[in-house]
Amino acid sequence: MELRYNPLLRDWVMVAANRQARPHLPEDHCPFCPGSGKVPPDYDVFIYDNDYPVLVPDPPEPDDVVTGLYRVAKSYGKCEVVLYTAEHEARLYDLSDAHLARLVALWTERFVALGADPKHRYVLIFENRGEEVGVTIHHPHGQIYAYPFIPLKIAREIESMHAHYTAHGECLMCAINRAESAFGRRIVAENEHFLAYIPFFTDFPYGLFIVSKEHRPSLAEMTPAEHESLAKILRRSVGAMDRLFDRPFPYMMVLHQRPVDGGDYDAYVHFHIEFYPPLRARDRLKFYASSEMGAWAAANPRAVEETAPELRRAYARFVAWLGEGYGDAEGGDGQAEGCVCRSDGERGISR
Repeated sequence: MELRYNPLLRDWVMVAANRQARPHLPEDHCPFCPGSGKVPPDYDVFIYDNDYPVLVPDPPEPDDVVTGLYRVAKSYGKCEVVLYTAEHEARLYDLSDAHLARLVALWTERFVALGADPKHRYVLIFENRGEEVGVTIHHPHGQIYAYPFIPLKIAREIESMHAHYTAHGECLMCAINRAESAFGRRIVAENEHFLAYIPFFTDFPYGLFIVSKEHRPSLAEMTPAEHESLAKILRRSVGAMDRLFDRPFPYMMVLHQRPVDGGDYDAYVHFHIEFYPPLRARDRLKFYASSEMGAWAAANPRAVEETAPELRRAYARFVAWLGEGYGDAEGGDGQAEGCVCRSDGERGISR
C-alpha cells in the first residue's frame, strides 16, 4: 500500500493490493446489516471504517522501488463508509427528508473532523450506485476519502475557479448558476437554497449538478436550513432518476468542496454535487471509452437541452408520487419562468 507519483500528469496513483479481497455482491450476508457483528444492532446513519482502504492513518513503508525518475510516498489518509440506513433494501429516496438531513449533518461532521488533520489536503464525499459503476455491496451507502494530496481533477477545477475570480472578481459557479437560471431549459428543479440542472458542458446525458444558490465553499459554511434544503432536493433528484426509465438508475455522485489544506479558497470555491450516470437510454450505457480516458476529450452522445426536460418530467412524477403537487408531469416543453411554486419553497417546472 503506497502512493506512486505519475510524472506525466503530476498526480499521485494510490496502490492498494488489499482491495482485491473485497466481497463482490455477497448473497448470504451483508457486513452493513445489523447482526453482521460489524455494525450496531440498530442505527440511523453510521460511519464505518472501510475494511479495504486505499489510504490509512498508519500507512506502511512504501515498496523499495524508487529510482531517480520515480518516487513514492506513504498512503496516509482515511477511507470511511457512510451507511445511510440499517434497511438493506432501502433506496436513498425511501428515506425521509429528516433522515437525509441527518445524513447531510454526518457528512458535514466528517468533513470538518477529517479536515482537521494537517496531513489531509482534500476530503471527497461520494457514492457509487449500481453494478454498472462497480458497486460490490448493494446496501445503501456512500464513502469518504481523505487524501494527502489534491486530486488532479479537483485541482484543475479549483484553478479554473481561481482564474475566473481573478479575471472577473466573481465566483465561477455563481456565474454558471446565473447562466443556467437565465436559459432555463436545463433546469431540473429548484428550492429555496439549491438549484438542480444538467449544465451546458456536462460529459453525460443526465449529468446532473446540484449547486448551492448562496456562495458556500463547503457543507461546513452552510446553515441548518441549507442542509435541510440539500437533503430535500437530493432525495427528489435521485427519485427522479429512477422514475426516468422506471428502473434503478446507476450513478456516481461526488461532492465538490474546498480543500482542507489551510489555503484561502473561500472567495472562489463553490459547493456543488456532480452526478456521473452512465445510462444514455433505458438499456444503453454511455461508455467512458478511449477518447475520454486516453485524452480526457469528453463526448456527450445527447444534447442536454433534450435530456434535461426528460429528467424534469421524471422529477415532477416523483414529487407527485410523494404527494406534493408539482404541476403536470406529462405536459410540454416547460421553461424556467413557467415554474410552479409550492408552499415549502421548492420550485418545479410547469409541464
